[in-house]
Amino acid sequence: MKKTGTGDYLFILPSVVVFFVVTIYPLIYLLWLSLHRRHLIFDISRFVFLDNFLFLFTDPRFLTALKNTVYFTVVSVSLEITLGLVIALFLNNLTTGRGIVSAIVLVPWAVPTVVSAKMWEWLYNPDYGLFNYLLGVKVNWLGSPFWAMNAAIFMDVWKTTPFVALLLTAGLKLIPSELYHAARIDGAGRWYIFRRIVLPLLKPIILVVLLFRTIDAFRVFDAIYVLTGGGPAGTTETLSIYAYRILFQTLQFGYGSAIAMFIFMCVGLISIFYVSILQRGFR
Repeated sequence: MKKTGTGDYLFILPSVVVFFVVTIYPLIYLLWLSLHRRHLIFDISRFVFLDNFLFLFTDPRFLTALKNTVYFTVVSVSLEITLGLVIALFLNNLTTGRGIVSAIVLVPWAVPTVVSAKMWEWLYNPDYGLFNYLLGVKVNWLGSPFWAMNAAIFMDVWKTTPFVALLLTAGLKLIPSELYHAARIDGAGRWYIFRRIVLPLLKPIILVVLLFRTIDAFRVFDAIYVLTGGGPAGTTETLSIYAYRILFQTLQFGYGSAIAMFIFMCVGLISIFYVSILQRGFR
């Protein structure tokens, strides 16, 4: 067995340094800031230990943002997985024109998020929007506390479902065709094949997709910020938007860092949850 020499460590040293500077050091500094009450406007900077984190759960605006974030994540990811699986099954069964259809399906995913949000903002316009024109109604989609969040979810589902469909289609390609033929010879129907063959073999890919999409949805910022700005009356304000406003609009770096640290910890727990399920599935 070849021994690891000093030259091998020197070879990876630049990557380690870049990783520390770009990831580890900002994270440590974020944690340090979150333990302070630092307000630039009033020139306040003092160590408060866990007071910022304790205040999170007594802050009504934070709790509302947390509820909005969880609602957005659960609903959007559930719809994306369901619709993405339907589209993936459709693409997998196509015999002609699969390339053209796949390219058309991927168009929403290729459009930048900010551009998509501005486009949907016009579609939702209560006076000139396409939706009100087609439905023959006059609904203030982005100005209603009930409709605003659901409108944002609908836009996000349109935007990211192609990404889910792409990954699931790749997973379906990995399932041997012999399994389908053997099941049909034994008299299995489509629903039985889907439930007993497709879903179990597609489970690892579905979990990977869930991991990516849950993390992205929980950290959502640009789509909702451009579409609604967090309004009306904070009904679409997510944790990322709230952290941005506390950090860069009110310059409360300590409390804003605590919110950002909370988001980081939630993302970490989500990752650990899905990875643990994946590891149990491969044992």
